[in-house]
Amino acid sequence: MSNNVRLAVLVAALGYFVDVYDLILFSILRTASLTDLGYSGDELVSLGGYLLNMQMFGFLVGGILWGVIGDKIGRIELLFGSILLYSVGNILNGFVGQFGAGMDSLISPIDQYAVLRLITGIGLAGEIGGGITLVAELLPKNSRGYGTTIVVATGVAGAVVAALVYELFSWRMAYIVGGVMGLCLLALRLSVAESGIFKAVAEKDHIARGNFFMLFTSWDRFSRYINCILVGIPIWYSLGIVVTFSPELAPALGIAGKVVAGTSVFWFYCGITLGSVANGLFSQWLQSRKAAIGVFLAGTLLSLGIIFRVPLGSVDVFYGMIFVVGFFTAYWAMMVTVAAEQFGTNLRATVATSVPNFVRGATVLSVMMFEFLRPNTGVVGAAEIVGLLVAAFALLAFFSLRETFHLDLDYVETDGEPAKQAA
Repeated sequence: MSNNVRLAVLVAALGYFVDVYDLILFSILRTASLTDLGYSGDELVSLGGYLLNMQMFGFLVGGILWGVIGDKIGRIELLFGSILLYSVGNILNGFVGQFGAGMDSLISPIDQYAVLRLITGIGLAGEIGGGITLVAELLPKNSRGYGTTIVVATGVAGAVVAALVYELFSWRMAYIVGGVMGLCLLALRLSVAESGIFKAVAEKDHIARGNFFMLFTSWDRFSRYINCILVGIPIWYSLGIVVTFSPELAPALGIAGKVVAGTSVFWFYCGITLGSVANGLFSQWLQSRKAAIGVFLAGTLLSLGIIFRVPLGSVDVFYGMIFVVGFFTAYWAMMVTVAAEQFGTNLRATVATSVPNFVRGATVLSVMMFEFLRPNTGVVGAAEIVGLLVAAFALLAFFSLRETFHLDLDYVETDGEPAKQAA
């Protein structure tokens, strides 16, 4: 492995680290930051949802924006612009409500917060997809899974660092620390070379690159695209509903003792940390991306079924099952890798950056359905109904996925079937 490839893997890993850091940090800091800004009671819930939706909208916008930039201009420009926007947004987030009387009278602190969450969401949207696209194109096809494993194993450590920073610093400084880490990563990215596969395609003016609408002009492309999204939704269903609402679900499931959402998140990410390494190595051992995703998807659905249908009794056993769910949902990065490998070089970044962000965005729809059903079905019934729908779509999508482990990535998408060469 050349020094440039090693550096690219490191940069992609640290980019995902920053992605996870911010997602977890925002979840941890929401209440403390809003309380410090003078809000309380029901406002903490409603305004927290407002901020979260703004960030999720940023992910959706950024997922398309950076993907198009990555295919039209370059993978390095994608990663450079993404982390620069994130860094600026997060540093400014540390000064919400402190920009001066003029600014505070023009736009309220909560709206400042929302705009900056939108900006950081747009910035972060390019990280995992852009990084994995670059790594996939630089590494030989038989070792791409190892690169993915390194990226994820490093990235999930961002959750641990977020919790540590929260313990050591104020909420404002925690955001600033995230922004400074991004700027340090930005300096490192200046030394990374562009993908040779992309440069070869970029030299051919007749090949359309980064055209998001091409995904909808062919049933073959559209089905590949939507399948990549649907197969990942159980991951964020698990986090967005089962883990987030674990304090409400636990009593209804007969769990004796108090379940804390923060502890559930901790054990969930502990599971992801171990599972991410296992999933990558399992894929290499099987010589199959699809089989590794299938086993972990089945494990996710089975472990969720145990939580809902098997009496667990104690809090410790419940947390143990949350850990197991986290372990099996660790096919997240493998899913993004498959999305990147499913498409030609001229659409690869567009797909790899938009797919994970559309999966994240689907969490909003899942939570809305959950809240709509809860008054009539109860918290467990609502979670099960949404879970069954998510599982059904994910399984249908999985069986339609193409195997990509041995696929040569030097091909482009045309108006017909994908051409096997860029020439």
